Parts: sequence; C-alpha cells; structure tokens
Amino acid sequence: MLDVVRSDEAAGVVRAIFGHDGFRAGQEAAVAAVLAGRDALVVLPTGGGKSLCYQVPAVVRARRGAGTTIVVSPLIALMEDQVAALRGRGVIAAALHSHLDEDGQREVIEALLAGQLELLYVSPERAVLDSFKRLLSRVAIALVAIDEAHCVSQWGHDFRPEYLRLAELRDVVVAPTIALTATATPRVMAEVAKALALVSPATVVGDFARPNLRFTVEHHRSDATRLAATVAACEAAGLRSSGGGRAIVYCS
Repeated sequence: MLDVVRSDEAAGVVRAIFGHDGFRAGQEAAVAAVLAGRDALVVLPTGGGKSLCYQVPAVVRARRGAGTTIVVSPLIALMEDQVAALRGRGVIAAALHSHLDEDGQREVIEALLAGQLELLYVSPERAVLDSFKRLLSRVAIALVAIDEAHCVSQWGHDFRPEYLRLAELRDVVVAPTIALTATATPRVMAEVAKALALVSPATVVGDFARPNLRFTVEHHRSDATRLAATVAACEAAGLRSSGGGRAIVYCS
C-alpha cells in the first residue's frame, strides 16, 4: 500500500510541478527505487529525462519531512541552469559553488541548516571536503544524487578524481544514493557501482536507439574531397534545395 501511495504522490509531482502527463521510459522505476529506500544506477540517453529521476523523489521526500537532496554535479553552469528551472517551478533549490561570494555561500549554508532546501547542488570537489561532510552530519538528508557518474571511470576522458571519494558521503549520510549518466558501458556501470559503494542498486538502462539519426564513416585523402563530401551531405539533407535548415560540422 505504501508503494502505491508513493507512486501516486510521485506522479502528482510530475504533473503539478514539472508539467508532464506521466513518466518517460525508465523514470518511474528509478523514482520508485529511491522512494523505497534503495540505491539506483540510471543510464538514460541525453534528453531522456535523467534529472527527473532524482528531482521528483527529492520533492516527494522533502515534503514528507525527510530532508534535503544533495546533488553532486561537475559543472557550475549546469547547476545554475537546474536551480533556476526548479525555482521557476516553485521548488526550493540552491547551489553552493566557488562563483558565489562569501555572503552568498553563507546564505545557502544557513538555508541548509534551517532545513529550508529541497535540493542542494554541489561540485564533487566540495562534496568530499571534511567541512562539507561535517555540515551534512548536522542536517537531515533525504537522498544523494550523483550526476554524470561516469566521471568515476579512469578509462574515460571525463575522469574526475574526486568522484572516487564520493562514497565517503555514506559515512555521514544515511540515505539512498542514485547515480546517473548517459555514458556507460557495462564495464563502466560496474565501476560506478563499486566506486560509489552502491548497495544492490536498482539498475535502469534506457533505449539509446535514435531512428532519426544515421551514422557513416568515410575516408578522404585530401581536404578537397573532404569538403566536397561535406557539401554533398548537406545537399542530400536538403539544406540547399529547401533554402533553410541548419548543419553542424565538427572539425579539428
């Protein structure tokens, strides 16, 4: 019965706060897992709605009196964008990072200690500071969400050493952990689960098939043939004949 109540509550948050008729594929299973107190490992494609997998349970748990959700994110710009979007929807969220002045940081910390925040975004570097962990030990924490979790992988170009220390948060926080990424092979998924000390995590893997995308590889020996092939590809896509459209060309 409790699971049904939580599911209905989460669905209500999706509709009332985030403006969606329902969950996308994979989201409901991830939300249900953390609301049931389980760890979760979520691999969904870019644009697949990973953020909702922790934002929805964060709101549900905060409004049930469970405390603040800590979101570890590697990019300040991403933190600020998400905080602004959440505040625009009436969710009490904040970010604690180096671009804030001393007064701004003090204001966020005071709000955290007062139990006023539903979500707090921090960088991995800040999350592993002893001072921050002492701060967490003084407040109720509902959930720990680790975004871009593939950054734990020493095999990847996004590797961040501090991600390997995020399991230390479990020493001061008694709450489920949800790790999320759009980039993880089975090997990296196992590495993430081990590095973050996830306990029997619910694993959610989305469908990465994009029927509107096509991938090909062509080998060219000169810039002239490479340019001609690029122009031909644009023409094949109808960019010239239609007189409109856009193209992005990546090059070294």
